[in-house]
Parts: sequence; structure tokens; C-alpha cells
Amino acid sequence: MDKEQKRTCLTFLSHTNSRTFAVSKQTMEVNSRERNKVWTPLFFSLVLVAGMVLGFNLRDSLRNKRDIATVIQRNDRLEEIIGLIKEKYVDTVNTNLLYQDAVTGILGPLDPHTVYIPADELQEVNNGLDGGFSGIGVEFSILRDTIEITSVTENGPAAKAGIITGDQLLKVGDSLVAGTGITSEKIMSLLRGKQKSVVNVTLTQVGSGQQRNVSITRDIVPIYSIDASIMADDRTGYIKINRFSATTYDEFTKALTQLKKEGATQMILDLRDNPGGYLDAATSISDDFLDNEKLIVYTTGRNSPRLEYRAKEKGMFEDGRLAILVDESSASASEILAGAIQDWDRGVIIGRRSYGKGLVQEQYEMPDGAALRLTIAKYYTPSGRSIQRSFAQGRDAYHDDFEHRLENGELTGKETVAPADTTPYYTSRKRVVFGGGGIKPDVYVPYDTASWSTPLLNMAFSDEMRTVIWDYFIKNRTTLKFKSIADFTNSFKGETQVINNYIALLPPHKRNALLQHVAKPVHNRYFGTQIKAQLARYLFRDNGYYSVKLKDDNVVNKALVVLNGPEYAHIIGQ
Repeated sequence: MDKEQKRTCLTFLSHTNSRTFAVSKQTMEVNSRERNKVWTPLFFSLVLVAGMVLGFNLRDSLRNKRDIATVIQRNDRLEEIIGLIKEKYVDTVNTNLLYQDAVTGILGPLDPHTVYIPADELQEVNNGLDGGFSGIGVEFSILRDTIEITSVTENGPAAKAGIITGDQLLKVGDSLVAGTGITSEKIMSLLRGKQKSVVNVTLTQVGSGQQRNVSITRDIVPIYSIDASIMADDRTGYIKINRFSATTYDEFTKALTQLKKEGATQMILDLRDNPGGYLDAATSISDDFLDNEKLIVYTTGRNSPRLEYRAKEKGMFEDGRLAILVDESSASASEILAGAIQDWDRGVIIGRRSYGKGLVQEQYEMPDGAALRLTIAKYYTPSGRSIQRSFAQGRDAYHDDFEHRLENGELTGKETVAPADTTPYYTSRKRVVFGGGGIKPDVYVPYDTASWSTPLLNMAFSDEMRTVIWDYFIKNRTTLKFKSIADFTNSFKGETQVINNYIALLPPHKRNALLQHVAKPVHNRYFGTQIKAQLARYLFRDNGYYSVKLKDDNVVNKALVVLNGPEYAHIIGQ
């Protein structure tokens, strides 16, 4: 059995927010709560991958030794029907698609996380969980039909070849990529390749405009699962995890070690928009917060005996106040970690009700390179609750859950929805918690709707705004010199100039609309924060971006109030 087969998956993932692609395009970071209509479909496709990963880690203990490929091959009727269609049907038919549709139909009545993954999609699905892939190590954005290098991985292949932020990509090999309407997907396919293979690129140098040819030897480029690791105040560390991959725990321990050196005595762990991933990453992090063989999670199924995961090692942060941030996009492994912390009253859960995915998948490889991820068990938090929400109304209704929560007011502070499972469960300090539909936070924080308007978001995250911010950065890159993120945050005052540059580009009707928006202080502040955060990213990478964004993050601000005040002890009694 190979290494991948020994992994277990929690069925949701592969991010999306994939950090550094071999070459990954750089776009302005937009939280799902800010662009929910844009990102919701993407999230659910991730959800059908990340949770799958729980099944990988449990495979050795839970797997049924029966060869699922053999079972499928025994379906002679299906093979006969497809064979007859191939030989006799009036028109040409892609029999591979017929087979795929047939398998999908077989899986239809089962749970939404039992899925068939075609061979040509499996590698891409798994990329984000592996922690890296072979590429050149740059991020880019396509502006004015030109590929702008917006970030270069430190010590990566591109950096070693002399590529710097601001370079423009003209050719990859013999393929012209500037002014051709090329897509980011096509660019990535050209720049990715086998490790140690060479790709030749032609670039325009920032500033001088001179062209140069560069040979780059592809190598493994990391895909980071930790977006940010910063001090939220003088004693509170903040770590944001976007997925639970093969490298997450190592990233986490390095981040936590550094924050403790910087004075962190209490922690915020941000799992919002985290669709899950490898179980062992989630349990290892849980172990750092829990002591004395405490149960983290257990799994059981009709043909799968109970399997327990407990805290075993001396944790890096077993004392000190802790807040876990969750929302409707926190799923699978995220919910395991949050559920363990909540059931043991180790910390406070803040935000909105999590996704509600509590099923374990096992992956079976097909002879043609495809895979079947089959639900074989459920997982339960230490108190014994299952947090899987119902899928009795079918897959479409299950995937439309975000819209349902929005319509019934749960996301905006008007929640009247009763628990799906009214059976009471009890935390270690006898607080009542419920299962049947995600982890319900101890402190509820609704969407910040002050700037939640479609016209405002469309302008703040438009291609024109991205272009204006980038142009400002390139024009002023020699003067944008700051000693630290804090220095930038306190000293930079160029937001108004960027907004004015943007206004000047707009046609009269859009210009008037924007002027009306920015005349409102809350909207003007929102625009300024987005501009400043993106510039901070160009200067200081993601830590810079989040250092700016967190100032206006209502969930983080609430967490700081709870951690620094009496409410924390009132909630969990310590």
C-alpha cells in the first residue's frame, strides 16, 4: 500500500486559497463572507475534497480488506450495456463518460461525501493536501492582459533565477503569453512540470523595461496551509489555518514557537473558511492544547470498530486562554478540533455555526487511476455527539445550506433555528451542547453587514481596483520603505490617493456611484482597509495583509474582548 493510500481523509478540501502555486495567480484576498455569492460554489467543491481526507488517515485501522475494484468489475450487466452501446449505438459515444455517469448514478442515493473522482482530476484534487508540487514558485495576476509577477517564493526556483516582484511574463518557451487573452489556468499548466525539468521564460524587467531570457529549473514549491501568524495585541497570538495538509502541523509548531517568543500568552486559532483535511494534522494540533490522554475524537461505523484518538504528547499550549474561530465554511477536521476544545472546556468557540460534516471516507484506487471515496464511518466529539447535518432532502438541498442559513437569518444575527438534534450532550464542566448540524459557537458573531453591499464589493474587488493598487505599488516601490508591518500600518497614508486614482479611471455613472459610497465613513474606511491590506501583502506577504485586515474583523475583535475580559471565565468557568 503506498503512502497516499495510508492517508485518511475527512471529505472536504483542497483550497482554494492555495497559497503559492508553482505558479499561482495572486488576486486580492476576499473572505467568503465578503464575496459569498462568488465563493460559495467553489467552497462546496472544496468541501467534497477536504473531508475526504479523514478517510486516508484511518485507512489502516478501518479499511475493509475487500477489493472494491473487483466488486465493480463483477457488475457484468453494466459492462455488457456499455459494451453494446460502444458497438451498436447509432452515434459515436465516449464510453468513459458513460461509465463515469453510471458510477455517479450508483452513488446518488448515498451521502453527499461519497464521490467518484476521475483519473484526470485526482492529482489536482490531492495537490493541496500534499503540501507542495513541482513548479517555479511565483504568484501572479493578469492585469491589462499582462502577467504581472506579484510575489516570488523565497529561495524558490524563480528567486534563484533572479526573477523579482514586478517582472512581466512575455513568453513561456515558445508560447507568447502577453496580449493573447491567456487564462491563469493555462499559465499554470505551462509553468508546472516535472521536478528538475527546465522551463525557459522571457520577461520584461520592472523599471527599465528591458527584456531578458531566463532558464528556471523546476522544483518542489510549498503550498502553505497557514495564512498568517502574527500578534493580534501585545499578549495574544493569532494563527490562521486554511486547510489541514501534510505540512500543517510542522507549520503550526514553528508559528506557535515564534509567537510565544514574541510574548503570546493567549491564542486565537482562526479556522474560518477551512474546509478540513488530514485527520492527523487536526489531532496533533488538538494534542498541543489538551493534556492527560484526553479523548480528541472517535470513529465508528457498521463495519468499522470504534477507533479513538487521544492526546498523548506534552502540548505546546496546554495552559493559557484560547479562542477558536469558526464559521459556516469550517468543516470536517476543523470541526474535530473545535469540538474537542469545546467539549473539554479548553477554550471558547467564537463565530457562527460550522458546516456540519461528520463522516469518514476511505479511498479506493481504481485500475485506471480514478478513485472512489466511500463513507465508512462517522466521527464523534468527546462528549459523544455527531455533528453531521442531515442530507435527507438530497444532495442539492445539502449543498444549498449556505443560502438557507442566509434566508432564515442565521448568518446575520436573526437566528431562530432550533438544534437539529435536541439530545443534550455535556462538556467537562457540564455545559449543554448539541449535535446534528455543526459546532455551535459559545459566542455568536453575525456577519458584519455594514459594508455588505453588492455594488460596494463589486467596486472594491474589481479588476480596475486591482490594477490601480498594483500601479500605485510599482510606481512608488522605491519609496514604500517601512521597517516593519507595524511601521507600515501606523505610517502609510496613501489610501486616499489610490481611491482618487481609481475614481479618475471610471466612467461618469460609475464615478458618481463610488463617490456616493465613499462619502459614507463606514464605506470609506472599508475601501481604505482593502487598499492598505493589499499593499501590505505586496510588501510583507500574508502576515502584512492580515495585520491590516484584522483591525476591522468583527469576529477577531470579539475574540480579543472575550480573551481579555471576564466573559471567558464566565463561559467555561476558568
